[in-house]
Amino acid sequence: MKKKLLKPILCTVAGLAALALVSLFGCGRYVSAIAAPYIVRERENAPVCDAVLVLGARVYDDGRPSPSLADRLDIAIELYRSGKAPKIIASGDHGSPEYDEVAGMLAYLLEHDIPRADIFLDHAGFNTYDSVYRARDIFCVNSVLIATQDFHIDRAVYMARRLGLDAWGVPSPDRVTSRTYNRLRESLARVKAVLETDVLHRKPRYLGDAIPIWGDGTVTDG
Repeated sequence: MKKKLLKPILCTVAGLAALALVSLFGCGRYVSAIAAPYIVRERENAPVCDAVLVLGARVYDDGRPSPSLADRLDIAIELYRSGKAPKIIASGDHGSPEYDEVAGMLAYLLEHDIPRADIFLDHAGFNTYDSVYRARDIFCVNSVLIATQDFHIDRAVYMARRLGLDAWGVPSPDRVTSRTYNRLRESLARVKAVLETDVLHRKPRYLGDAIPIWGDGTVTDG
């Protein structure tokens, strides 16, 4: 009796494993196919857009951006200075008083002489989906340049495009010690992205009143 039960159980497990592999591969290819035409590797070829969206990443205990986040901010600074976008949206995790990615991003941009009025702070950019959704619905962006690492850029552009933004990705090199881990994590994140964007159509954790990007960024302080 036990042997009779074991075979269908093993078949079910094998089937689920195969389905998971197909989902990982299929979602990865789907996300890349949509994003690929909108990835700009020569920054001088980037189109002029409403804003540069800098996606948050780790900051240290003293508030300094990690190297990966600094790379993203450097892209935004270069695009801003070259006239590709008149505003910068710094979107990150400020979910507690003890951890504030946005303050670190603001300090870095100000240290590089970006005018405060041209910097908009998104304190509720807890993940990529929330950041691009809020860029559209809170900051009223129609076109956007997204600054993040190469491994992440396809997913970010895919989400923004599926949400109706005229989005372009401007990647920086990956400065990570474990690219294998990052790629595996990104494969799983792409499955989640397809579910969020194309199936569930979920809303961000927080929305609120519109803060149009053509105004003064100081209104986003605090």
